Amino acid sequence: QVQPVESGGRLVQAGDSMNLSCTASELAFAVLDVGWFRQPPGKEREFVAAIGVNDGDTYYADSVEGRFTISRDIVKNTVNLQMNSLRPEDTAVYFCAAESGTVVPGRWEYEYWGQGTQVIVSS
Repeated sequence: QVQPVESGGRLVQAGDSMNLSCTASELAFAVLDVGWFRQPPGKEREFVAAIGVNDGDTYYADSVEGRFTISRDIVKNTVNLQMNSLRPEDTAVYFCAAESGTVVPGRWEYEYWGQGTQVIVSS
């Protein structure tokens, strides 16, 4: 079964930075639309950021705009989420998702999903 794998989640303090990474041996991220989502405790999963096959196409949720950066490393076959100025409200399980088709901005429908990595930001 094709499944992206997330890594990098840990416990940090408010104001710290963290980089999450997503990879999958069965998927060539260079030709996929990839997104990051998160599910805070007791809440539904929400969109965080996305990157299209054309790296100029990046999208962010309003809550992370200016603090988070999504990028693609073709050599390492990873998609990374650099998170700066972390806040306690960023605490969540972060998921990576990939799509071999075209993702419509705003709909954020992906075919392949990872198991998630836990991010905890203490105040």
